Amino acid sequence: GASSAGFFADGFLDELIHAAGADPLLERLRLMQGAVARQVLEAVAEMSNWKGARPSEGRGRGVAFVESFGVPCAQVVEVTKTQQGIRIDKAWVALDVGKVVDPINFDNQVKGAVVWGLGHAMNCEITYADGKAQQTNFHAYPGMRLHQCPEITVRGLENAVKVRGAGEPPVPPAAPALANAIYAATGVRLREMPFNRHVTFA
Repeated sequence: GASSAGFFADGFLDELIHAAGADPLLERLRLMQGAVARQVLEAVAEMSNWKGARPSEGRGRGVAFVESFGVPCAQVVEVTKTQQGIRIDKAWVALDVGKVVDPINFDNQVKGAVVWGLGHAMNCEITYADGKAQQTNFHAYPGMRLHQCPEITVRGLENAVKVRGAGEPPVPPAAPALANAIYAATGVRLREMPFNRHVTFA
């Protein structure tokens, strides 16, 4: 439920912020009450050198924040609109897990979760006919290809009281951060997944 709820809640919040003419990241910070969650947002702003949702023509940045499984996680995703479609260039991820026990494993686990979250938002869908799935194996279930994978930068904060998990919390913010970036780059607001129903990916 965290991934679905995170997508709808943060995506709608982004719509409201843009309608108000405010900065997507700065407005989230203004609304944020929790000290640890605020530090996570501040970290991802610093990591991505945030200067707004539209760095240049044809490029967009989206930010999303979702707290799931007791872990606050923020992501910024940057995309470029190309003739071949949307290219996902970079992703920055900050989350507070209380204590990073194994830094290398932590970094890899968070990156894998981001790839999984982005890939499912892009084009993963199971359809049914006559009571059974039409996708019989991975050849019919696209996911994210290697050439589509962005550069991912991860930062683990250690302010929370207890040690928390790092496997699932980076997944929910991936879809809304990507959708918000696509809106910033193209003006197309995505309200359902997978996104390839409405945009093409390079």
